[in-house]
Amino acid sequence: MAAASTGQQDPTKIRNVAIIAHVDHGKTTLVDGLLKQSQTFRDNQAEMSQDLIMDSGDQERERGITITAKVTAVQHGDYRINIIDTPGHADFSGEVERTLNLADGCLLIVDAQEGPMPQTKFVLTKALANGLKPIVVINKIDKAGSRIAEVEDELADLFLELAVHEDQLHYPVYYAIGRAGKAWTTPPAHPDEDGDLEAIFQAIINDIPAPSVELDKPFQMLVSALAWDNFKGKYAIGRISRGKIKDGDQVTVCKKDGSFTKAKVELVFMSHGVSKFEVPEGVAGDIVQLTGIGSVQIGETVADAEQPEALPVLEVEAPTLQIYMGPNTSPFKGQEAEFNTSRQISDRLQKELETNVGLRVGDEGIGFKVSGRGELHLSVLIETMRREGFEFEVGRPQVVTIEEDGERKEPVEEVIIEVPAEHVGTVQMELGQRRANLIEQFASPKGVTKLVYELPTRALIGLRNILMTGTKGTIVMNSLVTGYQPVGQSLNQLRNGVLISFEQGVTTPYALQNAEARGTTFVGPAERVYAGQIIGLNTRQEDMEINVCKQKHLTNMRSSSSDGVVQLTPPTIFSLEQCLDFIENDELLEVTPKSLRLRKRELDPNKRKRLK
Repeated sequence: MAAASTGQQDPTKIRNVAIIAHVDHGKTTLVDGLLKQSQTFRDNQAEMSQDLIMDSGDQERERGITITAKVTAVQHGDYRINIIDTPGHADFSGEVERTLNLADGCLLIVDAQEGPMPQTKFVLTKALANGLKPIVVINKIDKAGSRIAEVEDELADLFLELAVHEDQLHYPVYYAIGRAGKAWTTPPAHPDEDGDLEAIFQAIINDIPAPSVELDKPFQMLVSALAWDNFKGKYAIGRISRGKIKDGDQVTVCKKDGSFTKAKVELVFMSHGVSKFEVPEGVAGDIVQLTGIGSVQIGETVADAEQPEALPVLEVEAPTLQIYMGPNTSPFKGQEAEFNTSRQISDRLQKELETNVGLRVGDEGIGFKVSGRGELHLSVLIETMRREGFEFEVGRPQVVTIEEDGERKEPVEEVIIEVPAEHVGTVQMELGQRRANLIEQFASPKGVTKLVYELPTRALIGLRNILMTGTKGTIVMNSLVTGYQPVGQSLNQLRNGVLISFEQGVTTPYALQNAEARGTTFVGPAERVYAGQIIGLNTRQEDMEINVCKQKHLTNMRSSSSDGVVQLTPPTIFSLEQCLDFIENDELLEVTPKSLRLRKRELDPNKRKRLK
C-alpha cells in the first residue's frame, strides 16, 4: 500500500487497461488474480480468500455476472495499473461503451473451448474503434474441450474483419488458467505446474502504451462513472485528459445542454484494490475520483475554471426493448411495500438515469415507459427497485422501433445456440414458429450442434426460458443486435390461455383441485388472490375464469373417496424473468418486495369481454 499512497506523478509509469470478453469467459476471475498477486491485499485480508472480488453487488453475486463496470488499480513495481472490469452481457453494453474511453489498451479474454462469441465481437469492435491496443488472453486452457489452435484461427479472422488500422492485426497472445492465477507466453506442456500472472503484468507494462498527456495545458476530464457514499457524497470518476487537479481547485462543469456551472473540488481520490485513498494531486493520464462536484452527470466534462472546454459527449447505442412501469393498481396496493406512488417511482428512475447510461425513461399515462438494452438489463433494474422497497406494475416488453427513410424499422439479432444433438429438433421447431432464419448449422466433435439464426428482437422475448425447459437446461444461447429491418408481420400468440381468479379471497385445496384439472396452477393453498389475478395456465388456447376460493359444503353424506386428504401438485413458481416472458399485451406483472403476481390489465371480467 505504501507505494500507492502518495499518488502517481509520472504519467509514463501509468497503464490504463480494460478487461473485455464475452460473458463467463473469466474476466472478473482474472482481475481477482491480478489483485491478489500484486500484493494489493495483506495476506490475512478477507479478499485473499474471496472469489469475484470486483462483483460487489448482491445481484452480481447471486447471478454470477458483472452488471456494472468497476475501476480498480494495482501497483506493480514502479507502475500503477488502472484496471477497468467490464460486463460481458450484451444487455449491459452501455457500461462497456462509457468506460472504454478510460483505457489505452485492452485485455481480450477468450475461452479456450468456446472461442470468440457474439459479445466478444461487440466489445472488440468498440475497443478497436476507440483505438485501444489489444492483448489476447486465451483463458481456461485446462478445459477438457480446449482447442487452442482453432481458437487462434477464429481470433485471426475476427481481427481481420474488425481491425480499424493495420497495427491492430499485430497482437500478442497469452495463455492462462485464470481460476488458478497462472499465465504463459506459449501454451504450457504441463499446465498443472506452479505458475503466476507475471506474464500478464509484463504484457500490460510492455504492450499497452502509456497515456499520451499534456501536463502543461488547462485541466480537462470527461466523467465516465459516478459513485456515492454517506461520508463524501458524490464522486465524479474519470480519466484526466490534460493538466493536473488538486483539492481546493476551482473548476467548471460543461453540461450536456451547453451551459456551464462553477464548482470547487474538495478532495482527489485514486483507487487501490477495492478501496480508494486520498492524494494531493491527480495528473493527466490517471483515473481519479473527485468530490465536491454535486451537479455533474456521466458524459459531462469537468474543466479548468478559466478555460472551460468540453470534450465530446459519450455516445451510447440506442435501447432495443421498452416496458411500461407504473404505480400498482391492484386491490392489494400499499400492503407490502414502502414506496408505491408515481412520484416516488419517478424520483427513483431519475436517480437511476444518472448512472445507467443505457436506460431511457419517458412518461406514459400515470406511469413511465422505461427503455433498455434487453430483458436482463430491465429485469435487473426491476429487481433492484423491488429490493429497495418499491411496489409497481410492469407490462410486457416491447421492441423499440426507429423511423428511417419514412419506414418503421425494428432491431434484428444474431442468435448463436449450442445444444446437444438430441435437442436440435426442439430448437428448430420453436425458432421456426418465430420465423427465424437459419444462417448456418454445424456439429462439433463433442456431440454438440451449433446453430446460428437471425430473427427480430421481439421474437426473442420468452425464447430462452422455453428452450431451457425444452432442452432440459442443456442449451447455451447468446444474442447480439446486428441492425434494423422493416417491421415484419406480428407473431401468433405462442402461449395457451390463462386461468383467472373469479373472486377475491383465500385459495382452498378443494378449489385448487378443480383448477388443476384445467391446467397448471401458479398459486398454492391458503394464498390471497383477487379477481382478475392469473392463477394458472390453461390447457386450451382461450382464457378461463375459475373460482379458487370455493369451500367444500358440509353435508351429512360421507364417502371414503371424497373425504380423503386432497393431493395437490406443487404450484409452478416463476422467476422475475420468467414472469416478464410469460405475460401478453393485455396482462401486467405486479411487483412488490414480497410477491410477484400475474394479472389481467383489466380486472373486471365484463369490461375484459367488451375489450376483445
